[in-house]
Amino acid sequence: MSDDSQQPAQPWPTVVSSTDLSNSFLGELIEICIVTSDHQRTMEGLVRLGIGPWRIYTFDSNTVSERTYHGVEADWAIKVCFADVRDLAFEIMQPLYGPSIFQEHLDRHGEGIHHVAFDVGGRPWQERLTEFAQRGFAVSQSGRFVDQNQFAFFETEAATSTTFESYDIPAGFVWPDPEAWFPAPPPQGHQPPVRVQGTVG
Repeated sequence: MSDDSQQPAQPWPTVVSSTDLSNSFLGELIEICIVTSDHQRTMEGLVRLGIGPWRIYTFDSNTVSERTYHGVEADWAIKVCFADVRDLAFEIMQPLYGPSIFQEHLDRHGEGIHHVAFDVGGRPWQERLTEFAQRGFAVSQSGRFVDQNQFAFFETEAATSTTFESYDIPAGFVWPDPEAWFPAPPPQGHQPPVRVQGTVG
């Protein structure tokens, strides 16, 4: 029988409170995303649960700059739908073409929850990337929506069973008009919330 006491101790972080470790850095949970092969069907199901209204965008070369896939410039497109439930954003992603971690997820696991997003405490963008990299998590996919909202996904699935994302909405950001709303747009004067986190670095 092996003697566990002889095994070297794991360098686990110190527990500093009931909600924090000494290496905590993720900040607030701001988004949950579902990947699907049919964004319309998924929106309809979530509307039946009272989640909506949904605003619909296409993320492609017209709306997203600096598109990468595993650190290499890449041409990809996804249909992206957003709805807000109090302080949390719900997102639906449907891959349209090109290499993507979203299509990989559909091929390996099928439809379902794909990632969660955190604000990393509003840190400058490069500092967020460094924080993930220092923990061994490289960027798997990234881009900049309407040349303002920087976003990145990280290779956390093997370690955590899911993908983590962070994105940075700078001060003054205004959501562009969506391609469509489902099931209908909100009343006049009601705008989608903007979760400003800091300045993109």
